[in-house]
Amino acid sequence: MSREAIFEATLGYFMGPIREFLEDDSVTEIMVNGFDQVYVERHGKLYETEARFLSDDALISAIHNVAQYVGREIDRDHPVLDARLPDGSRVHAVIPPSARTGTYLTIRKFKQDILGLSDFVRLKSLNKQAQEFLELSVQLHKNMVVSGGTGTGKTTMLNAVSTAVPETERIVVIEDSSELKLAQKHALYLEAQQADNYGHGQVTIRDLFRASLRMRPDRIIVGEVRGGEALDMVQSMISGHTGSLTTVHATSPRDALVRLETLSLMSDVDLPVYVARAQVASAINLIVQLMRFAEDGSRKVTRITECFGLDENNQYRVQDLFVSRMKGRDADGNLMSELEYTGIRPTFASEPFEHGLEQQIHHTGGIWQEP
Repeated sequence: MSREAIFEATLGYFMGPIREFLEDDSVTEIMVNGFDQVYVERHGKLYETEARFLSDDALISAIHNVAQYVGREIDRDHPVLDARLPDGSRVHAVIPPSARTGTYLTIRKFKQDILGLSDFVRLKSLNKQAQEFLELSVQLHKNMVVSGGTGTGKTTMLNAVSTAVPETERIVVIEDSSELKLAQKHALYLEAQQADNYGHGQVTIRDLFRASLRMRPDRIIVGEVRGGEALDMVQSMISGHTGSLTTVHATSPRDALVRLETLSLMSDVDLPVYVARAQVASAINLIVQLMRFAEDGSRKVTRITECFGLDENNQYRVQDLFVSRMKGRDADGNLMSELEYTGIRPTFASEPFEHGLEQQIHHTGGIWQEP
């Protein structure tokens, strides 16, 4: 019996009170706010359940079981645990004294199926015109950022956008905690590692990014930028590694650019602000902005925005190519919206013809322009 099989068996025992949610495909997140309070997320909405652990000790035992499997410790000196279950689901736990009112456990479940951009059209978050525009932009090696708040589906959208990457390309995926699952066969997955109890063995996103540049990548996908690795990514984009994809926490396209600029300044390179801004402006081509609507729990693409340098006041020059317009509610009370083309052509409107992609233009004829 393999180590993984043994862990799955013990996990089923320790996680007994929430096992039904782990096995329920409609549940995307499980939130344990102490042993006697369990919430789940379904279709973007939170629901309190009747599930309960027997005691705080029972909950802590379950967390220790996960920690043991991944070879880490969680105790008063190390009260936070980040780990992953065998199916890829992400586990985050915090125990007292850092958790003031009990023991907290959050499990973000891993989707086994790979959603493509056509699935977002089916879910009415995109239309066919926006889908084709994103697919062509990926093939044109435009550097793209998926931006949004927590729980807006950034990773899912990044995975969907990545399906447009041609099978002929070599892709290197870099993540803090592995969540992406690409459809392409020629994909290499790198995952950051925490230091052990003696401070050894840490491998950061920056370490992995630098290593990836020596792996002959056609395309680099970074699950999320959170720190100084933003500078490495931006500099690689402007030095020839085009077509990179990543996500960032931000509530608007302009904020996403400012966020990348700020993260770049967090590196160990003494960089003037205006240089960081100029590099971000040169590197990023498109921002896909996501938003989750509390009214019905839906997640929608609200903007697809182009960034094209800085203006005379050293501010980011951006233009919305697609904007979501609210159309009311359907019979079930769900929000209805449509992502509409603004009529503004991107600065790279002639490139599909220059790269021989005109045969793939079916729904976006009004966006592109022959040179």
